[in-house]
Amino acid sequence: MLEQVKVRDFYGNRKIFFVLSAVLMVVVLLCCFIRGVAVSIEFKGGTLATYSYSGSISESELSSLAKDVLGTQVKVQTGETFTGEKQTTFTLSFSMDQPFSAELQDELLSKMQEKYPDAAIESLESNDVAAKAGKMFLAKCSVAAVFASVILILYIAWRFKRISGWSAGIFAVVALLHDLMIVFGTFVLCGFEIDSNFMAVILTILGYSVNDTIVIYDRIRENQGMLPENTALPKLVNISLSQTMRRTVRTSVTTIAAMLIVTILALVNNVDSILRFSIPMTIGMISGCYSSLCLAPMLWTAWKTREKTEKSEE
Repeated sequence: MLEQVKVRDFYGNRKIFFVLSAVLMVVVLLCCFIRGVAVSIEFKGGTLATYSYSGSISESELSSLAKDVLGTQVKVQTGETFTGEKQTTFTLSFSMDQPFSAELQDELLSKMQEKYPDAAIESLESNDVAAKAGKMFLAKCSVAAVFASVILILYIAWRFKRISGWSAGIFAVVALLHDLMIVFGTFVLCGFEIDSNFMAVILTILGYSVNDTIVIYDRIRENQGMLPENTALPKLVNISLSQTMRRTVRTSVTTIAAMLIVTILALVNNVDSILRFSIPMTIGMISGCYSSLCLAPMLWTAWKTREKTEKSEE
């Protein structure tokens, strides 16, 4: 029996959805050109220099001081070490063409001690990070994402062959790419580095977003057998989306609420590593909910409607 709900005209608003998505893609590209893309040293290689200190320091001042000495952008991250005696530490991460020689290390340490004479800054260790392992990890994750997309298209083509599964699978992947671009844009806009957190969010969103899309396709297939054969495709899709919207939104809100709690706790406790995961993850979930309802089905319906129109004209 067909579920009775208020039918919303999703297809009638398809141009609004398409324009909104196009604008978001342009914003992402502009952010890349204006703000630049920060890549973690685990992917591009560089140096990690760790120092102990006492009292208080300014990360921005240290970053500016180190940049003047080393001639390159320097990221400063504070923390603690629990090996033996508990110490407060900060780590400088940077990449530069010349080696981080003993002379440079001594000069940098001297400048920092001069800047903070009461902080008792001392050098703990300095390590070079090779980019090879990070690039290999990035390559493997990229291959996994491409492989998952191909499997997804094949699965949807087989599972939903009654509603022309090939095109449905392709547009599901297009919606996924839209979500991944939004996640990428969030990293760039927030100034987060492209690191292992980025790959973790990408792979998680890859599975999360497509789940809602498959549920919607499944409802379209079910309703196709329950509605009269002469039911127009846009009407069929509008009915199916109206029926699944409540379930999709409620599921997304529940998951997003959990991530918001994690984000708030990370903000309160100043845990940057969690924020670099939770904020893009939250935005990616919102984008996934939107693309599952308003993008993938609309693209597929527009394609099938145009295809049917061209055949009738022939």
